[in-house]
Amino acid sequence: MARISYSGIGDTLFQQLLGHNAQIQKNWNKLEQAFYQEGELDGDLKEQVRRTLAFGNGCKYCQAKGKAVLDQKDSKTSLAIGFAELFLHHRSFINQATFDVLSQEFSETEIAELCSFICFTTASQMFGAIMDLQPE
Repeated sequence: MARISYSGIGDTLFQQLLGHNAQIQKNWNKLEQAFYQEGELDGDLKEQVRRTLAFGNGCKYCQAKGKAVLDQKDSKTSLAIGFAELFLHHRSFINQATFDVLSQEFSETEIAELCSFICFTTASQMFGAIMDLQPE
């Protein structure tokens, strides 16, 4: 059981926790849909980044789908996973050289999407962790 009751507003337990404020839940969902249904980055890349972040951010609900696959054949996905790990454990060391490496594989549009996806996903997972949201 989460730290507060579920609101009954929303399709998932996560949404039902946010559903105590319907406008926040509605807009949060819109942004999440934008990340997963739009953008330049591949869906599998984003899923591997999400899985990486889940374990670093401590959200048990988000960990339920398992860890990221580290043995990637796609160099962009490998780099994105590595960047997510750097963000989790050494974000103060992210500098221009890091972005120079990213720019060898990603366009500026993709870099902006990757960074915003990492930040949004971290916010979601931190909310799940602080609420002690457990897998269904």
